[in-house]
Amino acid sequence: MKPAFKRVLLKLSGEALMGDQNYGIDTKVAKSVAEEIKAVYQLGVEIAIVVGGGNIFRGVSKSAGNMDRGSADYIGMLATVMNAVVLQDALEKCDVFTRVLSAIDIPQLAEPFIRRRAIRHLEKGRVVIFGAGTGNPYFTTDSAAALRALEIKADVILKGTKVDGIYSDDPITNPEAIRFDKISYQNVLEKRLKVMDTSAISLCMDNNLPIMVFNMNTSGNIMKAINGDLSIGTLVSLNGKSHSV
Repeated sequence: MKPAFKRVLLKLSGEALMGDQNYGIDTKVAKSVAEEIKAVYQLGVEIAIVVGGGNIFRGVSKSAGNMDRGSADYIGMLATVMNAVVLQDALEKCDVFTRVLSAIDIPQLAEPFIRRRAIRHLEKGRVVIFGAGTGNPYFTTDSAAALRALEIKADVILKGTKVDGIYSDDPITNPEAIRFDKISYQNVLEKRLKVMDTSAISLCMDNNLPIMVFNMNTSGNIMKAINGDLSIGTLVSLNGKSHSV
């Protein structure tokens, strides 16, 4: 099957690398994620990745306590770089050429983020991992994913989560919650659905960049998302009329 997208940005939460642990990185999970990404990479799809840092530190979490928000966010950015380097190592062990580009200057670990360099890496067949969010406090890695996706002219954002799409309510606490297979950005904002933060959704809406939300924990779902299989999650688009399933 021919992939539905040529260039994608995959948004992974830091928790996706945590596995069954309460904290940190499970290298077995990182290896499993890397193998799924490799399968897509071998189809010739250009892949960029933004990974969160919530498995280590989050600026707005309890672990930040009463820290200054700016300082806490910078620590969270460093956590995303740690995850990026771990994922890079897992990918390269799978023989996938990978580059980490950081919005914070850490030359010993990563290249600085330069838009043209990132695009060139993708054109040369390398997976690119963006670390350190946007490089600015008060912005989430969701906003970083939307920004980087637009900068590299990605066809879609693939957002890997713990649930199989967008629901009318939290499906874990409300078994009556309804899942949507398609929904518009406007409906996501009006219903205050917790997909990505409002800044990221607005940025995607203004630039007509679709978002595919799917369950990252189900093996093979990245490949299905690349092939445009809407049965695995929810597609957010400009004119996507809400269809519940």
